[in-house]
Amino acid sequence: MNNQVTVFYDARCPLCQTVKKSLRVFDTHNQLRWVPVQEVRASTRLKARQLFADMEKEIYVLTKDERVRVGFAAIRDILAHLPALKWLAFLMQPRFIEAIGQPVYQFISHRRHAWFGQTDYIRPVSV
Repeated sequence: MNNQVTVFYDARCPLCQTVKKSLRVFDTHNQLRWVPVQEVRASTRLKARQLFADMEKEIYVLTKDERVRVGFAAIRDILAHLPALKWLAFLMQPRFIEAIGQPVYQFISHRRHAWFGQTDYIRPVSV
């Protein structure tokens, strides 16, 4: 079992890139492994779409115990693994917060390309 939480994000999305860069500063214990959804095999993306949603439309987290979180729940799980931001994850726990947070997350997520544009994804060259 991996000791990191895997975060699948849209590397073509400027908002997603900014969120990733901002949260990495708080990842002092190297708890998060960020994987561009563009590098996920097509068969895995298809399986995810059948079980959850389109990986290119929402953030996904694969937890240490191999559970999948999507959208607002994924953001809450990410924050729970960052020592300085755990308090935010705690505040996001109540069901009424999730009932508000998930639609707000989806509203932003589904409009992020229109608002912030898209960049080309260039796969990093391995050294």
